[in-house]
Amino acid sequence: MTERPLPRVPDSDTPGTSVPPTSGPRNPTGTDPDAKPIRYRRADESGVETTTERAVDDCGCGDGSCGGGSKVAADGSGGAVNVGPDGRLGDLQFTTPSEGTSQTLEDDPAERVNVPAGVDLDTPSDSIRSEMNDIETPDEKTWFMELDTAVIDDGRCIQCGTCVAACPSDSIGIGDDDLPELVKMCTGCSLCWDFCPRGGLRYERQWVVTGGEDNVKGAGDPITEFSARIEDDWTDGAQDGGVVTGVLSTLLEKGEIDGALIATESDEEPWKAESFLATTPEDVIANAGSFYNQTMALGNLDLDQWEHKLPEKDPEDISLAMVGTPCEIEGIRALQEFEWEYGGQDEGVRAIDYTIALMCTKNFNYHRLIGEQLEEKRGISPDEIGKMDVLHGDMIVYDHEGELLLREDVTEFHDATLKGCNECADFTGYCADLTVGSVGSSDEYSSVIVRTERGMDAWELTEPDLEYHDLEDRSAVGKLQGWDKKQAFESLERPFDPDAPRFIEYTEHAANYGVEPNPHESDH
Repeated sequence: MTERPLPRVPDSDTPGTSVPPTSGPRNPTGTDPDAKPIRYRRADESGVETTTERAVDDCGCGDGSCGGGSKVAADGSGGAVNVGPDGRLGDLQFTTPSEGTSQTLEDDPAERVNVPAGVDLDTPSDSIRSEMNDIETPDEKTWFMELDTAVIDDGRCIQCGTCVAACPSDSIGIGDDDLPELVKMCTGCSLCWDFCPRGGLRYERQWVVTGGEDNVKGAGDPITEFSARIEDDWTDGAQDGGVVTGVLSTLLEKGEIDGALIATESDEEPWKAESFLATTPEDVIANAGSFYNQTMALGNLDLDQWEHKLPEKDPEDISLAMVGTPCEIEGIRALQEFEWEYGGQDEGVRAIDYTIALMCTKNFNYHRLIGEQLEEKRGISPDEIGKMDVLHGDMIVYDHEGELLLREDVTEFHDATLKGCNECADFTGYCADLTVGSVGSSDEYSSVIVRTERGMDAWELTEPDLEYHDLEDRSAVGKLQGWDKKQAFESLERPFDPDAPRFIEYTEHAANYGVEPNPHESDH
């Protein structure tokens, strides 16, 4: 390194100046006769320390570099070993910090030591830590630990991703097991709990807020209902009548939306659904068809993730459609009704202008359905599957040529379903603009329920490309909706009350479900 003079040390080249020793005796005639032998340590180049006893010499340089022999300072330090006789700083040698060790304080130091006389320190001692640890968390503050305990660890997570979208500090991510996990410190803002459809969000209250007066029975309060299909070559890969694909393609062609958040098949795992932003009709058609596992859709609303596919415009001007299960639509509609900042997902939450719900009684865990139930128990490899459907109460699987591989009562696949689906009474997606499914229509037709004015706009734009008529069997939809609700009433551990407050306090949930009231106090 470049040598530089020490601060406030005179340059030895300056006439009339000299560099005094940093410490030790100043006997000009030689060795101090009264010097006592002292012991000091010095490390050689290999780092091995040696102990030497020598008398204190007068120069104090400690290493003989001044020509006066090996000399040390009176305090045994050997002087400033990195300073030459001319007062310039030489090469520095640093000791490598030890690894894997830490200092342990056995006792909490309650008293200050070596406080100067007359000084009154008003800062608290280290004992303040223990006092802070005894402070109880306010009742209104809910942490991710509560959500983790009551929903995720309890197996009730429905993998909608609402908690990820709700977090204002982006502290929640998606783990390798496709479940929410904490990726950095939780701030205790409570939003992940409040908006979880299996946690703090009383989803039946959300129906009343966003829907009509009849949303607590039957098929809800729709504007109108149809049985419809699109006749085109690409519909062979679509589900039922291909209406969802037709609506999204039309919205993209007409410039009503910049993209549609849908599901696509994973490149690594056949028949595993992942979130995908379609920005062209070709994208939508290529991904036509249904998958029977969740995509954590609301956890993929960060527009930066899709920046390479979206037009260059102000995020506030971006318009998107989202296709999802009823619980996902409940989550996005609840988030949109509050003017809070949702971290990196905020712009995506605000960008969703059209929502399409898929009729749903239950969803499945990918590994349990494809791996255990189909491949292990029934010998159907994921690579063989060309299309899957749940129709008329049966699980139906076809190969790539359209040949039937399996038709079996869907109740035989109960072990592969998500436990949290048992508590859902929203078969028809009350909060959506459009609801689409197969129940209530004949084969190759989709049942379409238009619920909002925005949904009617999308329907009218698509109508010229549709073959449609009145919904064939509205009672079939209402019957399955009633069955779904009955299952939910049997599974819910809390009261089903559309008129109650929209958000459920964690303490109330803990009392109903018998979970730990304050898990964060011991583990957070």
